[in-house]
Amino acid sequence: MREMNLRGLNLGSLWQGLTGGEGGKGDRIVPPTGFTAQLTLFSAGAMAFLAVFALALALATGRLADRWSSELAGSVTVRVSAPAGQQEARVQSVMQILSTTPDAGQPRLLPQDELAELLEPWFGPDMPVDALPVPALIDLPVTGEAFDPEGLRLRLEAEAPGAVLDDHTEWRRPLVSAANRLRMLGIVSLLLIGAASAAMITLAAKAALAANGQVIRVLRLIGARDLTIATAFVRRFTRRAAIGSAVGTLLGMAGIALLPDASAAGGFMTGLGFQGWDWLMPLSIPFIAAAVGFFATRWAALKMLGAVR
Repeated sequence: MREMNLRGLNLGSLWQGLTGGEGGKGDRIVPPTGFTAQLTLFSAGAMAFLAVFALALALATGRLADRWSSELAGSVTVRVSAPAGQQEARVQSVMQILSTTPDAGQPRLLPQDELAELLEPWFGPDMPVDALPVPALIDLPVTGEAFDPEGLRLRLEAEAPGAVLDDHTEWRRPLVSAANRLRMLGIVSLLLIGAASAAMITLAAKAALAANGQVIRVLRLIGARDLTIATAFVRRFTRRAAIGSAVGTLLGMAGIALLPDASAAGGFMTGLGFQGWDWLMPLSIPFIAAAVGFFATRWAALKMLGAVR
């Protein structure tokens, strides 16, 4: 019968805990201060702070994977190598082939200054590219799904020897795979943070229940129901989890806002953050933390009150 009464702790108790509704005299047995209150507030705030960064990591790597996949899949590169006297004619022949390729846009021959920029990380800014036997590079945008890179590669081998098609598959796949794995790591981190929060709140609730075991026995003797006692604990710990996680969420969002902009350096870590409507997603963390606190404390109350006689 006692356990059936405790199961009356429903989502209404969660809402009352968040809005600050009083639970009657039973609320007085829950210590408003002390190590359990401090532990709940600190653990909820710390976990919310980490959850903001884990969420930012998951969203940023997701955007990165999508961008790399779309940008690299949207074009191919043709490298043309030929003897010095035949280079110009070979390039024109390849341009003619590419311009008649189905589902492909207008081919563009990269000028010398762009080639110099591509080679600058390896040879430095002062390397005379014109004096090097650098092959010509042609950028070909892909405009349709029916584009056949393998067919174009065979055609170039037959009609323009020395022309090599690169569809970026060899180095696009590991980049996208790495970004997807980082996104999965962020999601797993969020799950682990939620589990750790539930464990910490459960331990704090059990400690508070155990510390007030004698008071619980006295309250039972004077007619207090277990549902009233448990509701008092659930409400207060739910409120603490919500307040602590709200503070941690705001601090985490402030930390994300202080990170460098994605355009500042162009690197991956500079893009770690929220964009647009993504800024609304961390605001759900305090509500999730309150729900975690509610169910964790409810479970602890079911166990502990059943053991206290």
